[in-house]
Amino acid sequence: MIEWIIQSKESLKLIYAFIIILSCFVIVIKTNKLFKLSEHQGIRYFRNAFFFYGIGFFIRYFFDLKYFIFNKNYHVLTTFIFEYFLIMGGFFLLYSLLWKKIESAGEEYFTSLINSKVLVFYLMAFVIVGLDCIWKTFYFMFFSQIILFAILILISYNNYIAKGSKGKFLKFYLIAMIFSFIAWVLNFLAALTFAWNPGILITIYLLNIIIFLFFAAGVVRITK
Repeated sequence: MIEWIIQSKESLKLIYAFIIILSCFVIVIKTNKLFKLSEHQGIRYFRNAFFFYGIGFFIRYFFDLKYFIFNKNYHVLTTFIFEYFLIMGGFFLLYSLLWKKIESAGEEYFTSLINSKVLVFYLMAFVIVGLDCIWKTFYFMFFSQIILFAILILISYNNYIAKGSKGKFLKFYLIAMIFSFIAWVLNFLAALTFAWNPGILITIYLLNIIIFLFFAAGVVRITK
């Protein structure tokens, strides 16, 4: 079974990416409708996170220029663009939980994608990707996301406890954050210790699919 998966890995990667992109599309569409009804800024930033995740996976798996132009640098370029979008997706998840503590009361922006507060996260993501590019590694991304999702677990746990039985979506959120944290730790271990072992990578891919489908199911359930 493992050997067949390894032999079919390119096709399976496209299926894997398609499932995640489709999940992100559903989440973005549903949360955008919910935001227009509620005008809740947290939902708006939550939507942005999956917009970035969806675009990142699309670029990495369906817009990799190595298939169109014979230049080895293009694959490296799309890989680091993918990394940048992943990091920004994580930052927007964090911002969706902390926006009340960051933005002043009554403060409004023309767009939630670019403003003076979010700009800091864009710069941080650029620095992280730049360090990985210079040292030709992904360790800075792994460290940043492991720390980020550990913080997200703590925040989402506190939010879930505070809301109790009323916070049904917060339960989904907490479980998804735990899965995400585990996936990032496995990514780091796969790179550092197991030399990208295929069995570990398959586990990571399955976890990622579960995470995105879990979020999509939670959003669909909330917006019914």
